[in-house]
Amino acid sequence: MQKKKVDLHWVGLIFSATILISAGFSFLASTLMDHVGTAAAFAVLFFIILLGIVFDVIGVAVTAAEEKPFHSMAARNVPEAREAIRLIRRAGRVSSFCNDVVGDICGVVAGSASAVIAARVIVNFRPGAASVVRLLMSALAAALTVGGKAVGKTFAINESTPIVHFAAKVIYHIKSVPKWFGERSVRR
Repeated sequence: MQKKKVDLHWVGLIFSATILISAGFSFLASTLMDHVGTAAAFAVLFFIILLGIVFDVIGVAVTAAEEKPFHSMAARNVPEAREAIRLIRRAGRVSSFCNDVVGDICGVVAGSASAVIAARVIVNFRPGAASVVRLLMSALAAALTVGGKAVGKTFAINESTPIVHFAAKVIYHIKSVPKWFGERSVRR
């Protein structure tokens, strides 16, 4: 069995993407957290955790899915089928991006968001309760993330084909947006 070499181009690309996505996502989350009340801050925290879970599900589904159903769809000219095949053939990279980049970034940002919420809540408590509130917020964010990902992984393995199909459909439509604008400008 031949060992694969480390693809330094991919490592550099994923490193750069992680920095950019992390900076952008952290900036957006901290800006939102600074301008919303405590209840809305909880909603932002739950959204960040949910986003991490969704990307984790996609990453696992891509590694568990098989190409065969998508070849059948491609033969019937289902437009997103080719996108699904590309995802499956690049399962290692897709999983790395979804699980490691987006999933880990969401985990870090959720931790920061829970600290901001804890700081807001602590203001209303006695000084001795501050450490309990921080502990509870940290534990809540971790439990929701880990529990959600545990449920998501089982779901992703059992329903890999429809999950990959949905992800491929989203990617196909996103890639179609520039074409759609180009066609509209030609018609005018």
